[in-house]
Amino acid sequence: MEKKQGFFSALRGLSPSRSRTRSRSVSPARSSSPMTALSWGRKNFTGGAAAANYYVTQPELLIERSGSLRPVMEGPDLDEEEEGGGGSVGDSKRLGSGLGNWVKGQLSRAPSVAATAAHRRNDLRLLLGVMGAPLAPIHFSSSDPLPHLSIKNTPIETSSAQYILQQYTAASGGQKLQSSIKNAYAMGKLKMITSEIQTATRTVRNRNPSKAETGGFVLWQMNPDMWYVELSVGGNKVRAGCNGKLVWRHTPWLGSHTAKGPVRPLRRGLQGLDPRTTAAMFAEAKCIGEKNVNGEDCFILKLSTDPETLKARSEGPAEIIRHVLSGYFSQKTGLLVHIEDSHLTRIQSNGGDTVFWETTYNSSLDDYRQVEGVMIAHSGHSVVTLFRFGEVAMSHTRTKMEESWTIEEVAFNVPGLSLDCFIPPADLKTGSVADSCEYGQEERGKAAHRAKVAALEN
Repeated sequence: MEKKQGFFSALRGLSPSRSRTRSRSVSPARSSSPMTALSWGRKNFTGGAAAANYYVTQPELLIERSGSLRPVMEGPDLDEEEEGGGGSVGDSKRLGSGLGNWVKGQLSRAPSVAATAAHRRNDLRLLLGVMGAPLAPIHFSSSDPLPHLSIKNTPIETSSAQYILQQYTAASGGQKLQSSIKNAYAMGKLKMITSEIQTATRTVRNRNPSKAETGGFVLWQMNPDMWYVELSVGGNKVRAGCNGKLVWRHTPWLGSHTAKGPVRPLRRGLQGLDPRTTAAMFAEAKCIGEKNVNGEDCFILKLSTDPETLKARSEGPAEIIRHVLSGYFSQKTGLLVHIEDSHLTRIQSNGGDTVFWETTYNSSLDDYRQVEGVMIAHSGHSVVTLFRFGEVAMSHTRTKMEESWTIEEVAFNVPGLSLDCFIPPADLKTGSVADSCEYGQEERGKAAHRAKVAALEN
């Protein structure tokens, strides 16, 4: 993999814990862009103070040179304040009116500039809420050893899965090499778009690629079970992280909140970026057959979330019924080439109808290349379908979203990466997004909306 000298000369001397401020709510990775942390050392590789001042006056040159993300404004948009009146996080108007009104807006867009901006903002919120930082279905520790291949007294589905995982580990670089990796870093670019909206009466397709939201992301990982991801897309920034004990998310429109249930890895890491975590994830899976995917014969490994975890992840009126993950491993290369992820949530409103939300992710992983001996997928494409259905057929909606990404840089065992880089934000709410309010009569609408958001983010 081709590496950028300007980036790595700064990265090797970078100590995220050194640059961290004394406040727990601020970290190098939580600046306006994670990669602006590189500017701390730019005097060392751009020619001293004079050169540093030169890049400050012309920041576009520094961005081009370092490959970092462009800075974005944290917090709500100004036009959003005008619409919502600067309400609190719980203000349902500021949060939007839910996915139902969002779909209606898609089907009846007004030509005014203000309406177009509002619809675009709602589009982006849905994209980032669903596709930004979804989690894997089950809890496990990446430090746990893989099960030994055993045929005696073992079902054929289980022993076959163990054999496939051994082949995958070998094809990805080998267990010895992967065990030597203590931390990892990846940076990539992405495009997101809402490609189709379907209701009971009409279907709207978006075939204009210029309407796609573009941006980038950075991902830091550290053993055991710690990760931090930051996405900057369309002028909005979404952050999520795990310190090994809890998982949290932050969006400008909801603030910071914890994720319900046990600690789980980031799904984005399973998309060809973390072979060791991927193998550990499928350790309890079963081989359910074979399938040809994009012209390649694959073995299918499937795992399901246990009822206890589903119950722990449910909150308020939102009950998660199932969460299933399937991995497609190439019979030719042994590598993971496709992931299917589906979860079903039931929301029972107070005195209203029961509504179901089914979210399905399909991700194709491509362009595997070696990075320091480890096979990493350098591009991919995800299609997410969000299906809302219930007792009234006319209220059914189906929304299709897509994301394409490429990986620009990957590094392992980065010097200076410490536990301080994974500390949750200081303003983190102890309860989840749906637990942050009581279900009083006047708050039921807001609570239902929060439960819906949490259900979609699972």
